[in-house]
Amino acid sequence: MFKGNQLEDQTIQQRREWVFLLMAGIFLGSLAMLNILGVSRFIDLSSYVGISDSSDIRFVIAVGVLPYPITFLCTDLISEIYGRKRANMVVWIGFVLNVWILIIMWFGGWLEAPAELLSDGTLPLTVGEKGAEAPSGYAFYEIRKLTFVATFASMIAYLSAQFVDVQVFHYLKKKTKGKKLWLRNNLSTMTSQLIDSIAVILITHYYAGALPIADGANVPNALMMFIISSYLFKFFFALFDTIPIYFLVKRLRKYLKIEDELGF
Repeated sequence: MFKGNQLEDQTIQQRREWVFLLMAGIFLGSLAMLNILGVSRFIDLSSYVGISDSSDIRFVIAVGVLPYPITFLCTDLISEIYGRKRANMVVWIGFVLNVWILIIMWFGGWLEAPAELLSDGTLPLTVGEKGAEAPSGYAFYEIRKLTFVATFASMIAYLSAQFVDVQVFHYLKKKTKGKKLWLRNNLSTMTSQLIDSIAVILITHYYAGALPIADGANVPNALMMFIISSYLFKFFFALFDTIPIYFLVKRLRKYLKIEDELGF
């Protein structure tokens, strides 16, 4: 028979593991989604932020950027509640997940590969009575090519940005003696996301040429526009998530009965 305290301790431990699995799951799911969606589509948000259609300045982000801020919210929550070791562990698992995505996408394209596959790994459109038509598997090979590009770029940027996020977060936590959660949450996320934005844009352009830059356009200016657009989007959400992270940390500490980070 379990005593009352033993049953309570077991329940609390189960809660802690379930909450950790939930946050890690959201993190890894968001990461997989952003890599598969990647640069498959670019969204012009200029009109939403007050930039006129006639302006040369545009606010354009890749669709894969949309779930990205959630990953930093998850690692900051894990860092605050479970400690640096668990946060770093999740980051490494995310890296392995990136590799797994590449393997599955490669294997899926290699199995029974169409004879008409082009050198860049995509399928040509066929010309029928109604004009150009997409052959079976066309969408998969297009997404496959872009996933390779996005995942390769994000793997390099991801490790750099996520580890910077965790290290800056805990450095500031030590310096502020566990106070000013808003400061370490914002500074760690904003610093790491700047690194991520620069790395992803430059790798995507120079390695794969996958950015929608028009012929004859000023490439440095276009790259700067993509970097600034991506970073401002992440910067805004880094500020926005200060409220939910305070709320969640307070509620989770009470629910999980944690006074300070668990440190495992």
